[in-house]
Amino acid sequence: MVGVAEAAVVVKPHAYEIDGEAFEGLIIYDDAVTTPRPGLMMVPNWLGVTERSAEKAARAAGDNYVVFMADMYGKSVRPSNPDEAKAAATSVRSDRALMRKRAQAAVKAFEAQSVVPVDTAKMAAIGFCFGGGAVLELARSGSELDAFISFHGNLDTPNPDDAKQIKAPVLVLHGADDPAVPQEQVDGFVAEMKATDVDWQLVSYGNAVHSFTDPYANVPGRNEYHPEVAKRAFQAMDDLLDERFAAQ
Repeated sequence: MVGVAEAAVVVKPHAYEIDGEAFEGLIIYDDAVTTPRPGLMMVPNWLGVTERSAEKAARAAGDNYVVFMADMYGKSVRPSNPDEAKAAATSVRSDRALMRKRAQAAVKAFEAQSVVPVDTAKMAAIGFCFGGGAVLELARSGSELDAFISFHGNLDTPNPDDAKQIKAPVLVLHGADDPAVPQEQVDGFVAEMKATDVDWQLVSYGNAVHSFTDPYANVPGRNEYHPEVAKRAFQAMDDLLDERFAAQ
C-alpha cells in the first residue's frame, strides 16, 4: 500500500516477532521530509491493520510525525468483517496483560526500525476505538512514552490502581453520545484519574458518537463520522504533542 491518502505518503509493511510469533505492522510517513521526526505508535480499531487504518494514520502523521501501526493480533489474523473483528478484539481485550505486552512490543519494534529516521526521544502513542483502549492500557503499564491519546476508545480497565503507574500526559477524545463507551465507563475513568497525580484531560464532544474520526463510519446514532469533531480532535492531539515534544 503505497500512496495512501496523498502522493507523498509512503506506507511500508514492517515485520517483527513476539515470543517467536510473526507480527506485521505498517510504517507510514511523508517521504518529502528527510530529517528525523517524532514517532507515533498507533493502535488501529478492531479491524486491525488495514488500508483504511493506513489512511487514518497518514492523516495523523502529516509531515510532522512518523507513524507505526501496531499489529495487535498477529500476521495470520486479519479480520474481514465485524464478527471476525469482534472475536479478535475480544480475545485481546479479555487478557489485558497480553494487550499490554503486544503494545509494548510494537513500541520496541518501532524504536528498532531503520526504514525511516525517527527521533526516538520524542514518541507518543495514539489509538482509535479498540486501539484507544489499548493505548490507555499501555499507559497503565508504565510505558516511558511522552503522551497517550485515545480517540473514541474504551475507557474501562480491570485494574484501576494501575493508573498510578502512568508516567506521561493522557488525552481522551470522546463522543458525548457514544453508545459503545457508556457514561459509567466515563465516570469510572474520571474516578481512576482523580485517584492519581496524572496529567490527564477528557474532552467530550457534543453530538458525536463512536468512530467520529472514521470517514467510512455510517451507522447513524452509533458509528458515525463527524468531520468537524474529527478536525478538532486531531488538533487537540497536535496541541498536546507540540507541548510535550517542545519540552524534550
